[in-house]
Amino acid sequence: MRRSDASWGRAAVRFAFLVHRWAGIAACLFFAMWFASGLVMIYVPYPALTPAQMAAGAEPIDWGGVDRPPPDGATARRITLEMRDGVPVWRIEGVGGETQIRSARTGARVAPVDAAYARRVAARFAGAPVIAVAPIGHDQWTVAGGFDRHRPLWKATLADAAGTELYVSSLTGQPVQRTTRTQRIWNWLGSVPHWLYPTILRRDGGLWRQVVMWVSGPCIAVALTGMWIGILRMRLGRRRYRGGRVTPYRGWMVWHHVSGLLGGMLLTGWIVSGWLSVDPGRVFAGGTAPVEAMRAYAGQAGEPVALDRLAAMAGPARSVVWSGDGGWRRIAIDPAGPHPRWLEQATLAPAAPIDRPDAAAMLVPGGHVTGVARLERPDFYWTNIARLPVVRMRFDDRAATWLYLDPMSGAVVERQDRVRRAYRWAYTLLHTWDWPWLTAWRPGWTAWMWLWSIAGLILSVSGVVVGWRRLCRPASRGRVKTSPSGLA
Repeated sequence: MRRSDASWGRAAVRFAFLVHRWAGIAACLFFAMWFASGLVMIYVPYPALTPAQMAAGAEPIDWGGVDRPPPDGATARRITLEMRDGVPVWRIEGVGGETQIRSARTGARVAPVDAAYARRVAARFAGAPVIAVAPIGHDQWTVAGGFDRHRPLWKATLADAAGTELYVSSLTGQPVQRTTRTQRIWNWLGSVPHWLYPTILRRDGGLWRQVVMWVSGPCIAVALTGMWIGILRMRLGRRRYRGGRVTPYRGWMVWHHVSGLLGGMLLTGWIVSGWLSVDPGRVFAGGTAPVEAMRAYAGQAGEPVALDRLAAMAGPARSVVWSGDGGWRRIAIDPAGPHPRWLEQATLAPAAPIDRPDAAAMLVPGGHVTGVARLERPDFYWTNIARLPVVRMRFDDRAATWLYLDPMSGAVVERQDRVRRAYRWAYTLLHTWDWPWLTAWRPGWTAWMWLWSIAGLILSVSGVVVGWRRLCRPASRGRVKTSPSGLA
């Protein structure tokens, strides 16, 4: 080896030691927080009010009060008949995403949601007295962008043993979020630190993405340099350390070295996938269908007909939805309930599943259908068990697009192309380990998450201890010395 090459090698090793040592002190604090909070998230996920829970708490439709059909029904993409504070209403969603709500008794626009309304809805939904009601823009449990269309929200505090707080939408007048005291406490130890999710930061999506990227980036450097250093300091051949040991370290450093060697690849994959969670540079954004094609596919929801006959068939339904995706005009009775029913609009006869949704081809210009399959169980690219079954359509366009459709309504549930499927491997599979063969047996998945999380905690906690001791040493003893072979 030439002298210049050896000098560059020693400089590279020295730089790796410096990065790992000093950046690692802060990085290991983050690693310890992420591993510990991730274990909490296994048992207490972020609060959410699911569609099924919303449906269960809704009022049965008062069919006797339905006197008016919805206005402009032929131009809407979706129409829902539901109750709003004891009165049946039509919720009409336009092709552009706009929503209007009109009384099914008078046809007039309904009154805005106020404090008294929110109090009544919350008490009825939860079956408990309401202590206080207040309007809010954002708080810790409604900071996500999915709540934007419902703002301002009405936050109702309930007088129940669980310490429930219910959030009522000012748009629909329906509850859209619910938390309990236990969920809030544990999420401050779980999802909030794990996602770097405090309200003051998360309410600014751009700032939050930058923080996640710039916190995760140095942590990736620490993980990579740690793997390199760990391999350099390991001796497996004849030339071992004194006493036949493969590591030169003792005490906490042994734990740090060995756990880093055993779990370094997993740790690196995990932190890189976490960094990818915000999709830096939007490189995994994937393609979208043309706007006009999406609007054409959504079609027209149609006009409610034979309401008296429908009322007899629906019984104590909590919601009835008209849709026309892909030209399939359907009526769904309690689609979010445990026993949804689907009818043909024209005849009110039971609707059959859509086996060949050829109309969806308009959403993939330049592509031809190469395969259609009905998925009854999750696979590597579709893991949402709550939305099974789905129909998967594959296309031969340049992006290798796949469409997932609801087999009863024809609605597009998700669009994936080659880029989005790569993101599935790079982020979700490596970060949450939701491999179908593993998640099919929940105890096995939980045991695996505990195993590698404990290994990560040993690595990170030992790094914190070693780093703290390094900081407490006199400056003269803290210098990095490298041997001619490039080892410290």
